Amino acid sequence: MFYELSRRVGSVLGRAVYRPAIEGLHHIPAAGPVILASNHLSFVDSVVIPLAVPRRVRFLAKAEYFDGAGVKGALSRWVFASLGAVPVQRGTGRDAMAALREGLKVLEAGQAFGIYPEGTRSRDGRLYRGRTGVAFLALSSGAPVVPVALSGTEKIQPVGARLPRIAPIRIRFGAPLTFTGYDSMPAGRARREVTDRVMAAIGELSGQPPAEGYSERADAA
Repeated sequence: MFYELSRRVGSVLGRAVYRPAIEGLHHIPAAGPVILASNHLSFVDSVVIPLAVPRRVRFLAKAEYFDGAGVKGALSRWVFASLGAVPVQRGTGRDAMAALREGLKVLEAGQAFGIYPEGTRSRDGRLYRGRTGVAFLALSSGAPVVPVALSGTEKIQPVGARLPRIAPIRIRFGAPLTFTGYDSMPAGRARREVTDRVMAAIGELSGQPPAEGYSERADAA
């Protein structure tokens, strides 16, 4: 109830202030598990997507967003808690797998789960190689993957900016991707191929130039 009220109020305010261009909402199933796999440009991406989608979307959020001090920390904690974000630790491979298992629980409960296959936000606007966690979730749960392309969010909360700015936003949702026939394939190869298909779909929607390697995490990401 609290989430829905927060989402409705935030959605109305966000649309009034930023007037986002939203395309393809009909591609998101009204019920059942679904993975929303998006490019990642800004801190605010995990706010923008849940406010645009007419059903609850759970995201993993780094634990620091819940632990900050002062007014800024309290505001961050309230925003991410209101959106139903799942706090996770980042660092080791064990932490990454624990985070993915939390995402799998969300999908097994029949909910929508958002993930950024790049792992961290792009600092130069290019689309980086996807990490295979999205494939682990898709192949383990059988949930469809809806590719998502954001543009403009990097101008709302640039790295180092203390306050959000007003800038045009565009959100595009693509046709769902389903993955079958991978059971007989080695797990590593299957996850790589699925991830590459997801990233190709995101790139087609976003129009971002591709980067050859992975996006490296910075302290402020």
